[in-house]
Amino acid sequence: MKLRAALIFSCSVVVLAACSNDGHDGQILGTLERDRLELVAESNEPIVEILVREGDAVPAGATLLRQELGSMQARLDQAVAARNVAERRLAELVKGPRAQEIAEARAALGSARSMLETESKEYERVQDLVSRKLVSQSALDQQRARRDSAAGTEKQTTARLHLLLEGTRSEEVQQGDAALKQAEAALVELQTSAARYVVKAPRAGRVEAIPYKLGERPAAGTPLIVMLADGTPYARVYVPEPLRTQFLPGTHTHIRVDGRDDELNGVVRFVSAEAAFTPYYALTQEDRSRLAYLALIDLDESAAANVPTGMPVQVELVNPKQ
Repeated sequence: MKLRAALIFSCSVVVLAACSNDGHDGQILGTLERDRLELVAESNEPIVEILVREGDAVPAGATLLRQELGSMQARLDQAVAARNVAERRLAELVKGPRAQEIAEARAALGSARSMLETESKEYERVQDLVSRKLVSQSALDQQRARRDSAAGTEKQTTARLHLLLEGTRSEEVQQGDAALKQAEAALVELQTSAARYVVKAPRAGRVEAIPYKLGERPAAGTPLIVMLADGTPYARVYVPEPLRTQFLPGTHTHIRVDGRDDELNGVVRFVSAEAAFTPYYALTQEDRSRLAYLALIDLDESAAANVPTGMPVQVELVNPKQ
């Protein structure tokens, strides 16, 4: 009886070992995936237009959805007005004084010189009268004041004419140019923000989901459109721990997809350094065999471009180590 029990136990161990070894025969399971794009709301303004439906194929740059600009429109109008004011101010500085302003200054200078000449002659006449004691000294003082005032006016109008003839200073033109650039930068910033109120497809793909309806107010930062990008999908698989050393970036694989008779070729792009499922008691060899590592495999055939997303796949190494 003891010998029979020992034989049965030995056979059981061999069978279990064989089952354990067959559990990792170089085949890894997973699914086909595509890049998932979430296009989020710029603000909580209402949705005013939805141009696509779920399942629609859209090219890159296609307009998918619009939100109302709301207060952004007023800010844009203010920025445009500020840019226009700065632009016209700079043009005025560059052009310099108008011919009419210079002509006005010349006329004012002529009038001031005529007035100075008249007041100077009157001062000489009053001075002669004072010397002959025909008028008082105060009359001479008053006339002197009028002559000096006319002289000051003549100097002032002369300086103004020279200022106009010299034109705008280069420093003023530089300040005007800097003010214009500042206004333009503020406008571009607002235009960039306003452009985000129009949701466009960043890549060619297919609309997967539209969480909100027309007229709703999504919270800022929440997804408005969910897309799956076009192009060749990739396999997302979990590599058992016993095969981890054979499964390295650059490794070539064969991929079988449910519903297809032919095999697809792929190359391992990425393998996680940490196990996806790690039991806290993973200490023994048996426990370590339960670990699995996330891996991504790029399919290098154009035939894979039409394979639906989410299909189960079975991955085999091209030349697995025995």
